[in-house]
Amino acid sequence: MGKNGIIKKAMEVGEIGFSKDGGAINWFPGHMAAATRAIRSRLKLSDLVIEVRDARIPFSSANQDLQPQLSAKRRVIALNKKDLANSNVLNKWVRYFDSCKQDCIPISAHSRSSVRKLLDLVEFKLKEVISREPTLLVMVVGVPNVGKSALINSIHQIASTRFPLQEKMKRATVGPLPGVTQDISGYKIAHQPSIYVLDTPGVLVPNIPNIEIGLKLALAGSVKDSVVGEDRIVQYLLTVLNTRGTPLHWKHLANPTEKTTQISEDKPGYNPKDLRPKMKKLPDASDLLYVKDLVAEVRHALYVTLSEFGGNIEDENDMECLVEHQFEVLQKVLRIPHKSSEARLMVSKKFLTLFRSGKLGSFVLDDVPES
Repeated sequence: MGKNGIIKKAMEVGEIGFSKDGGAINWFPGHMAAATRAIRSRLKLSDLVIEVRDARIPFSSANQDLQPQLSAKRRVIALNKKDLANSNVLNKWVRYFDSCKQDCIPISAHSRSSVRKLLDLVEFKLKEVISREPTLLVMVVGVPNVGKSALINSIHQIASTRFPLQEKMKRATVGPLPGVTQDISGYKIAHQPSIYVLDTPGVLVPNIPNIEIGLKLALAGSVKDSVVGEDRIVQYLLTVLNTRGTPLHWKHLANPTEKTTQISEDKPGYNPKDLRPKMKKLPDASDLLYVKDLVAEVRHALYVTLSEFGGNIEDENDMECLVEHQFEVLQKVLRIPHKSSEARLMVSKKFLTLFRSGKLGSFVLDDVPES
C-alpha cells in the first residue's frame, strides 16, 4: 500500500525518536514516569474519571497503559476539539462508543454550553454515589495537549455560578505545548457534597510501538514536533490526504480569486504565528482575508497536484514522488525563498499551523472500527 510504504520510509533511523527495530516513538520525560505512578494511585480513590481525548483521533489519543484501570471505573470519554473534527465521522465514533456501553460526549473545552452538557452527564453518573459519600473525586486524565487544563478552567467558571464555593479557585495552566501541567492538583468546585476535580499532567506510554498512532499523536500535537520532525509529520499528513482523495473535494472552493492575488502581492510573506489568535490585538479585516485567501491557494495547489497526478496512489514510490512535488508547490504558495537552507522545515511548520488551527478543514484521522 502506498500509505504504508511512506510510513515505513518516514520511520527510517532513530535520531529523532524512532527505534530501528520496531519504529517505536520514545518520548517519556522524567516527570511523566512519576506522574503515571501518581495517577495510578489516585485512580483507585476517584469516583469518576473524565478521560479527555482528541476528537480528531478518538482511538489514537487514548493512553493504552491506563485503559485497564480506566475501563474499570465510572468513566466519561470527552472528545475535545470537536470543532476541528469532521462532525459526520465524529458522530459515527459516538455511536461506536455507545455500542460498547461507554459514555462518550464530543465537547469544545472553551465553550461553556458544551462543558455544561459534560457536567450534566457527570452529575448523572455520580447520582448513586452522592447519596452515600460526603466527598467525591473526579479525575481528569488524558495524553498531552488534548485540552485537559482548558476543560478544568471552564468547569471552574461554570461551577462559580452554579455552586457556593468555599475558597477562591486557581486556574489551571494552559499552554500550546504538550506537558505543560507537570503535577497533580486538586480543585474544589462545589460542596454539599464536596466535589473535587483532579487535573493531571498529560502522560503517554513509555514508547509508542504503533508507528501510525505515533504519527497521529504528533500531528495532533501530543508529541513534541522535535521528537518526530515536522518534515515527517507533514509527509504523513499529505499521504493521508492524498490516499483519502481529500484535495479532490476542494475543487469547488480551490480557485483563488483576483482579490487573492492582489493581497498576496501586497503581503508577500508571514510568520506561522500570524495564523494564531492574538490576545492583545484583534486581527483586522485584511489579516483575516489574507489567511482565508492563503488557505484557498494551498487547497488549490493540493487539488491541482493530485488531480493531475498520473501515477498510482497505492504505489509507495509514486506516492513519494507526489508528496515531494507537493512540497515544492507549497513552498511557492507559502512564498518561502528557494535558496533558504531551511525551506522544507519552514514549509512543514506553516502547513502544520494551517492544519492544527482548523483552517484547512475538519478531519478525523482514526477510522471507526467495524461493529
